[in-house]
Amino acid sequence: MSRPYTPKVVTANLLREGDVVYLTADDRWTPHHHEAELIEDEAHAQMRLLHGTAQKLVIVGAYLADARQGKDGPEPVHFREAFRTRGPSNYDHGKQADLRA
Repeated sequence: MSRPYTPKVVTANLLREGDVVYLTADDRWTPHHHEAELIEDEAHAQMRLLHGTAQKLVIVGAYLADARQGKDGPEPVHFREAFRTRGPSNYDHGKQADLRA
């Protein structure tokens, strides 16, 4: 018996800056996980991944990451993805520095 499908988001890194980004339902790349399109159908997820990977001048390393619906939008399921939402582990730059300002 096959396992039930786990919802996904399309994630990648910006080609120039290297920042983690997520594909939204209106085809934008956003740095905010909660703005990502939560994809609950496996075939649709594969189509969205193909759409993302075709943008070779914008992003690199696109893949599907497990997610779940949260109160403000999609939330990461795994530690690795939660870690990627916070930016560099060095507190002097990136998303974490912006949050302190």
